[in-house]
Amino acid sequence: MRETAAELQELQELLDRSLAGSTGHLRSIISPARTLTARQLTRVLEGMCTLTLATVTASGEPRVSGVDGHFLHGAWIFGTARTAAKARHLAARPAASASHLRGEALGVFVHGRAEELNPLTGPVDPAWPETLAHLQAHYGADLFDWEREVVYYRLRPHWMTVFAPDADALLPPAGA
Repeated sequence: MRETAAELQELQELLDRSLAGSTGHLRSIISPARTLTARQLTRVLEGMCTLTLATVTASGEPRVSGVDGHFLHGAWIFGTARTAAKARHLAARPAASASHLRGEALGVFVHGRAEELNPLTGPVDPAWPETLAHLQAHYGADLFDWEREVVYYRLRPHWMTVFAPDADALLPPAGA
């Protein structure tokens, strides 16, 4: 868990606001008893999590693809090749949605805006050095040219909800 107390508070407020503003149908599925707190969520989302990422084409058609997601500081971080279609989509239309599912045990759903962390031109995001260190520790520093070959994004959430019918089964043991 890398989140500060302030980031956990912000994440909890987002989760509460998102669920409270959801439709009755969604609230019939995701209730306070069938979700996770921000602190629990950050413990469950340690390491790399496969995300389904949705972007939009220039003609307004949705496109879904898989990306490696890393939940850092209360937001998903993901990357792709700079030449990938999703990179073009996000450059022109940064609105995106993502989900992370673990069978029927966990569903994390996010809508937000993708923010480029390591642009080829212009300043990098202030969090990029820490993020890059995390990614290189996970994948290896020599996997590829981290600056030229791949572009990384933070999906800044404006809506986020979590389905977890059995939180205890998901949470790692205390101290793990």
